[in-house]
Amino acid sequence: MTRDLDTRPDADASAPEEARSSAAAPGRRRGLRRIAAVAMVAGPGLVAANAGNDAAGIATYASAGSQFTYGTLFFMVLVTLALVMVQEMAVRLGAHTGKGLGALIREQFSLRLTALAVFCLLLANTGLVVSEFAGIGAAFELLGVPKWAVIPPAAVLLWSLVLFGSYKWAERIFLVMSLAFFAYPVAMVMGHPDWGQVGEHLVIPHLEPSKDFILLAVALIGTTVSPYMQFYAAAGVVDRGAKPADYKLIRADAVLGAVFACVISLTIIIATASAIGGTGPLESAAEAAEALKPVAGHGAELLFAFGLMGASALAGAVVPLSASYAIGEAAGVERSVSRSFRDAPLFLGVFTAQIALGAVVALTPVDLIQLLIGTQVLQGLISPIVLVYLLALTNRRSVLGEAANSPRYRVVATIVVVGVALMSTILLGQTVLGWVGIG
Repeated sequence: MTRDLDTRPDADASAPEEARSSAAAPGRRRGLRRIAAVAMVAGPGLVAANAGNDAAGIATYASAGSQFTYGTLFFMVLVTLALVMVQEMAVRLGAHTGKGLGALIREQFSLRLTALAVFCLLLANTGLVVSEFAGIGAAFELLGVPKWAVIPPAAVLLWSLVLFGSYKWAERIFLVMSLAFFAYPVAMVMGHPDWGQVGEHLVIPHLEPSKDFILLAVALIGTTVSPYMQFYAAAGVVDRGAKPADYKLIRADAVLGAVFACVISLTIIIATASAIGGTGPLESAAEAAEALKPVAGHGAELLFAFGLMGASALAGAVVPLSASYAIGEAAGVERSVSRSFRDAPLFLGVFTAQIALGAVVALTPVDLIQLLIGTQVLQGLISPIVLVYLLALTNRRSVLGEAANSPRYRVVATIVVVGVALMSTILLGQTVLGWVGIG
């Protein structure tokens, strides 16, 4: 009773403060729980999006900065919005159906259309796998280590990571590899870019009616909205056992991963533009590293090599995995990183073959920059085909029920797909005209 009737001034003064603290504590705890939840679910979306900033991506973004300085920044903002929508649709399919993109295409379309989707993915991935190992070799060559001494052990390490580990363990390794991307924001800040021009080009469209600009624009689409990313994102959600109840966090992972990956892309463009903007396309990885010397000093090679090595290693595992998932899903056989070779021979056999092919071809005297940008152009041409499948599946209530695209979302997603297809068609037309001497 005496405690209830206690009316001492100090007790009265402290009561409101304690009440505020008690009210604020649950809010802080909820905020921390949300951050922890997002951190725990971070995986397929973040890994898939970051894999797009691979050796080919770095070469394409660096060339954008060296050729057109800040001229492609607004275009990259549009590409970012497209990537967010595309990745969200891919993980929504995986979370709500429990099936990957390849399996859904097999169920919903004819055998010929399924074969077309898988063929397009394999065609786009073949040069890409080679480019990842070439990127690993180029990263170490910047440090004076020959590629023949690095590529074979790197191939064995990536192969072992997938064959002898579980999906959860492999995914955490992939996330650690993503830390390499922080090298590029550092390079951007050290370059002291013209922030006024950067801001202007981020919000004001800048287009040039030249073949080089359109070629690079399609390459930017190809490296940012790569077909393998959608296959991997959906399959990764399934492989980690996500359910419809997990969708909100899965969506957060996909959206944040896409935004983070594109912010890194912008920093690469800005860093290169501030160093050698307007000097023309890059000819080698060494030239890209040399461009950072004025801003990063003699540590430029180390900075560029670290980013290139981490990015190439991440994509060196994710790219062949995406094709393995697609083929396994289309064939209706076991496919999981958590399975042994005996349980999933086709899935792990395809992965092994791609790793071996990529490493062997990368040991030949290949022109890395031309291979990388050419691969991204090919990806840009194939992306519309894969995106049509993705859009058709997410539009169908027979597949997703209430989780299918809303009318507004359907309109915006269609505009994205049509825009990507239009860019690819323009490039294809210019290329054909060039062959006949008209372009």
